[in-house]
Amino acid sequence: MRPSAVVAAVSAGGVLGALARYGAGVLWPSPWTTLAINAVGCLTMGCLMVLLTEVRTPHPLVRPFLGTGVLGGFTTFSAYTADFQRMTGTDPVAAVGYLLGTLVAALAAVWVGTAITRRMAVPR
Repeated sequence: MRPSAVVAAVSAGGVLGALARYGAGVLWPSPWTTLAINAVGCLTMGCLMVLLTEVRTPHPLVRPFLGTGVLGGFTTFSAYTADFQRMTGTDPVAAVGYLLGTLVAALAAVWVGTAITRRMAVPR
């Protein structure tokens, strides 16, 4: 696979993911939206990785497009960090809850996505 094709796939997916995240942020402007976005993105990543590595052998550009591009553009752990920093100035208790809640939600979402997909998907 040519590197330029991979870069194009990641870029195209990244645009779609970033637009989806931007839209969610405009509709529901809150740090908790960022938490939800990251949890949904991690859940989807868990599902996607099982499908791409255990169920089907997709085109080589599917993983860079969907995983790195779309989901990488959709999730935003830099905004999570910035939200945490802003919250520490106004409500430190909520900030710590946000910090830990995002981490737990993201890890749990990957685990749930992986487990559900493995249970539902038909192996190769």
